[in-house]
Amino acid sequence: MTQVNTYDYIIIGAGSAGCMLAKRLTENPQKKVLLIEAGKSDNYIWIHIPVGYLYCIDNPRADWRFKTAAEKGLNGRSLIYPRGRVLGGCSSINGMIYMRGQVGDYDSWVEATGDDAWSWQNALARYKKFEDYHGAANEWHGKGGEWTVSKQRLRWPIMDKFREAAVEAGIPASDDFNRGDNFGVGYFDVSQRAGLRLNTAKAFLKEAAKRSNLTVITEAMVTKLKIDPANKNCYGVEYRKDGILSDALCVIEQGGEVLLSAGSIGSVQILERSGVGAAAHLSALGIPVMADLPGVGENLQDHLQLRMIYKVNGIKTLNTKANSWFGKLMIGLEYLLRRSGPMSMAPSQLGAFAYSSPTQKSANVEYHVQPLSLEKFGEDLHSFNAFTASVCNLRPTSRGSVHINSLDPEAPPVICPNYLSTEEDRKIAAESLRLTRKIVQSPALKPYSPEEYKPGAQYQTEAELVKAAGDIGTTIFHPVGTCKMGRVDDPMAVLDSQLRIRGIHHLRVVDASAMPTITSGNTAAPTMMIAERVAELLAGE
Repeated sequence: MTQVNTYDYIIIGAGSAGCMLAKRLTENPQKKVLLIEAGKSDNYIWIHIPVGYLYCIDNPRADWRFKTAAEKGLNGRSLIYPRGRVLGGCSSINGMIYMRGQVGDYDSWVEATGDDAWSWQNALARYKKFEDYHGAANEWHGKGGEWTVSKQRLRWPIMDKFREAAVEAGIPASDDFNRGDNFGVGYFDVSQRAGLRLNTAKAFLKEAAKRSNLTVITEAMVTKLKIDPANKNCYGVEYRKDGILSDALCVIEQGGEVLLSAGSIGSVQILERSGVGAAAHLSALGIPVMADLPGVGENLQDHLQLRMIYKVNGIKTLNTKANSWFGKLMIGLEYLLRRSGPMSMAPSQLGAFAYSSPTQKSANVEYHVQPLSLEKFGEDLHSFNAFTASVCNLRPTSRGSVHINSLDPEAPPVICPNYLSTEEDRKIAAESLRLTRKIVQSPALKPYSPEEYKPGAQYQTEAELVKAAGDIGTTIFHPVGTCKMGRVDDPMAVLDSQLRIRGIHHLRVVDASAMPTITSGNTAAPTMMIAERVAELLAGE
């Protein structure tokens, strides 16, 4: 063991939540904070060039490179399951889409926890606090915060035509998906500054790292939490860096805490290695049980996107532009000179929120539309002109799990999202494919003779559409819920409404795993909002 250092707060994970916590907690110069990150610095060029997500996902430089188990609902397929392993965490490799969700999402959180602090209006105040919106400050948006929300720096004719087609199909045009009712079609707002990705390391940690009361340790793997078995106090962490095992301790007598912000996968791994989880599972691995919490690792929710691809004629897409040396040269020059063009684009540019059927209480499916197509991440674009319309069920009822099966901190966990495991999810998948066909058959796209390349027009019956969904479905990288907060009478709730671990003192989980139910959209911004809430609590607000 090396020398032991003590801190007021120890934050595990420098991702979407951890970097914000580091900034907020060090605003009090009397508080000494440690931030531990398993990954490296974010000084990797492809993190900052928006299109570079293609080179970060499934790359050990920035990604844990997890995979799911073979999924029955996906016809036996296993998926890559990207999670950021770098300063900034998933905000360094995600799609850069700024999305809060809908009012009903937060109503469900209040219902699950009994705590009005999670209401839409209270969450909105937190969003506005850290937001630097591209327009003027108003009732919906804040100005001057750390998190820049920008308009996209490019448009594509095929995207404009899809938007027109969606309007013709009954989806209204929208210029803002962040007012609590997402129903509409328009271009996404993105987390970028001047054509560069904005990650939480840049937005929050860069300034905080200049403060003398913050210590940041990278390339350090937390092996376990230090928990006193007698009084159940979490008083520090054990971590390995450069092959050396070290301890960092909390001054718990002065209100110190450990804040676990390793994400919906990583936080579960650390808790289970530390003896916090389902007693039967821990005992089978020979781990002494500190707290029997059967909800740890359960309640996994994710958005499954169904990637429908349409060939088009008479209109150009990125497929043909990026498949020639001259096209690539022009793309590079445009980005170099203007910070615009395809290299500045988020993975998805146009969005739409719609009702898969009239029985839904609010928009329940989301589209990510792209002026390109490819078989899967990491492969070349198709040689023909095409666009991709990916549609996901925003409120899946399927529930999966993630658990360790080894004490080795580097061993990957067993991830079972359990996609399409409920009748409702299968029904909505079929409805979503039909809705996409309805949009594409609208007059605005008719001149371009769209032809369904995937899954293919031969899939028509309910059973055929469900099978097709299993063939083309893939994660949209939004795992949440594996350490959910909930009421005291919920046996599967891991956290109380203030994100404190049940049965263990001085320990909170502050990341997307705390969500009892998934938000209706991309999850990076809600994760930051959760961190803002905990910062309020620790400041006594």
